Amino acid sequence: MYTIKQAAALVGMSEHTLRFYTDKGLVPAVTRDAHNNRVFSDEALNFLTVIKCLKGCGMSIEAIKKYVDLCLQGEDTVQERYKIILAQKKVAQAQLQEAQKRIEYLQHKADNYAAILAHHTPDTMNPASWPGRSVG
Repeated sequence: MYTIKQAAALVGMSEHTLRFYTDKGLVPAVTRDAHNNRVFSDEALNFLTVIKCLKGCGMSIEAIKKYVDLCLQGEDTVQERYKIILAQKKVAQAQLQEAQKRIEYLQHKADNYAAILAHHTPDTMNPASWPGRSVG
């Protein structure tokens, strides 16, 4: 069993976010101790890990709640949950491809700046170096 501080550290979320998710009913395996503090089980951490992933894919809180509710309904909902996970996998793959494009672009820019610093190429991002343009 984990305190909210421990759970937040283990799943890489803020305590505020954990409170928000538990208040929204997204983490069914959370209980309360004698002082009414949230107590997180390993099952709760598993739910939080899934929630973090789904949220990272851009899934809404409402859609995540629907997924959690389906999980709680049991084996009769496995097919629907499977479809949800496959759809989110597609979203994550698209995000990865976009991130890869950004990395490639940034590498191109970094290479360009390295060449500028080595005096091999002019600084084309500086308007003063544009042909026919004088600044100042």
